[in-house]
Parts: sequence; C-alpha cells; structure tokens
Amino acid sequence: MTRVAAVDCGTNSIRLLVADADPETGELVDLDRRMTIVRLGQGVDRTGRLAPEALERTFAACREYAAVIKEHGAERLRFVATSASRDAENRDEFVRGVLDILGVEPEVITGEREAEFSFTGATRELTGRDDLARPYLVVDIGGGSTEFVVGDDQVRGARSVDIGCVRMTERHLVRDGAVADPPAEEQIAAIRSDIEAALDLAEETVPLSEARTLVGLAGSVTTVSAIAQNLSAYDPEAIHHSRVSYDRVREITETLLRSTHAERAAIPSMHPGRVDVIGAGALVLLSIMERIGASEVVVSEHDILDGIAWSVA
Repeated sequence: MTRVAAVDCGTNSIRLLVADADPETGELVDLDRRMTIVRLGQGVDRTGRLAPEALERTFAACREYAAVIKEHGAERLRFVATSASRDAENRDEFVRGVLDILGVEPEVITGEREAEFSFTGATRELTGRDDLARPYLVVDIGGGSTEFVVGDDQVRGARSVDIGCVRMTERHLVRDGAVADPPAEEQIAAIRSDIEAALDLAEETVPLSEARTLVGLAGSVTTVSAIAQNLSAYDPEAIHHSRVSYDRVREITETLLRSTHAERAAIPSMHPGRVDVIGAGALVLLSIMERIGASEVVVSEHDILDGIAWSVA
C-alpha cells in the first residue's frame, strides 16, 4: 500500500482525497475525501482572469488541505488544476500560491488529460461487471468544461469542451450581477444552443454513438441522483452507482429550470454552492442523454480525483 494525496481544483470546487492505494489489487481505500466550493472560475469566461477573492477562497481551502495531508502522513501528493486555470491570463498567481502552501506546483492539465483521469477513476472498479455493457461513455460535467471519454479497457477517444455549469450560468443566466430566477425560455434556449454546438465538437473526435453505458460524474450529476432518490441529505453511498432514467433526468431538469433560488436551496440534498448553477448542469446531462439516446445514466462518486490518486500510486 502507498499512502497518496490527490487534489483536483476545478472551476467550481476544490477536492482532496487521501487514500491507501494498492496497484496490484486495484484497491483504493479512502482515508479522507472532502470538497469545498470555492468558485475559482468566478468571472473567468467574461474577464479571462482569476478574481482576487476567488484566489483567496481557493488558498484558504489549500491551507486546510495541507493540514489534513500532514495529519495522515501522505507519502506523495499530486495537485491537478483544470478548466478555470487553463483559461486564465494570471494563472501564475494561482501556481505561486499553491506552491507556497502545499509545496507542490499545480499541474494545469489539458482537457484531454483531464478526461483520461476521469475515465480511469470512474471505470477502474467496473472491470468484470457483466450488467454494464461496454464501451462506456464517461462524462464529467464540471464548472467550466465537460469531458467526454469513450473506452473499455483503454480509451478510444477523449475530448474536453467548454460547457460547464458555471460557464453556462455566467454566460447566459446572469443579468446585472444576479442569476435569472427562474430563467426565461430564450436564456434556456441559448444554453441549449451552446451545448449542441459543443456536442458536435465532441463527436468529431469521440465516437459517442459507440457507447453502450453512460457513466456520469461530478456534482451536477450526483445532485440529480440525490434529487431522483428523494434523499433527506447528500449521501455518497446511496448515490454511488445509482441509476437514473432519462425520463427522471428530464423531469428533474425541467423542475430545476422552472424553480426559484429559494426553491432550489430548499432541496435537502442540495449543496449551497450549487444552487445557482444546478439548472445549467442538469441541462448538460439531459442534452447528452438525448444526443446518444441513453435510457439511463450510471452515477459515479469516483472520478478524476480517483484517477489522479492512481496516477500517483
């Protein structure tokens, strides 16, 4: 066993996993898994820069994570940064801050590399299951981008496109500094148009039509699962490997897009940091299911974070 730490810093959240990994058996034993909403990508789509307050929120989370990593005595640490820090002009400020706090330089990876990590994290434990047809289509719906990977024992195609829940919300639903509550039909149509164009791009390099099982990752997908199950609180064990039908995803998406901020915030399993972006995230998931004709989505709590941990081990 090797004790490893992995940090995934995305557009909306930063997450930590400390685990014992055994590459020979394929076992990854969680010691600490946590997530903080920092909204690092605040305004990046509009300004091209990381906002000072977003950087400070992220650095505060890094200081908390540094203490956890030290407490568990992790032997190796890898810090991966994704969409928001790829797009920002001032990402050097972000890199210096993380290096000062955690002692490692964040790797600002490509969307394709991000997709590969997500695929490994989500599918490694599915090996040998005969109830899930292959190849898989793994979709990781993040804050700034969505990653698509088709593969079975190996990746057949991967692509990252800029249709994350934060990016779509800020681009189409924010007016005068506030999120539309609820959004107008023309705003929803504009998001739909962006999503369809991005799916066209993904299909240029990823054989989406070959997929037999859709595996969905990240907060938008897991929150939809929690709502579908009417959970009284967010429960990772109940969500992991749950299955949500297309009809239920459509129903939930339509409800979220018609609801007010207060109504979404009152959902017991809703994280406060997702209240304003969950409608756009659910719409990305629904659009993907419609494009490939998926009857259901298999929801995974294991994703890019687990893929990063395996890369360290």
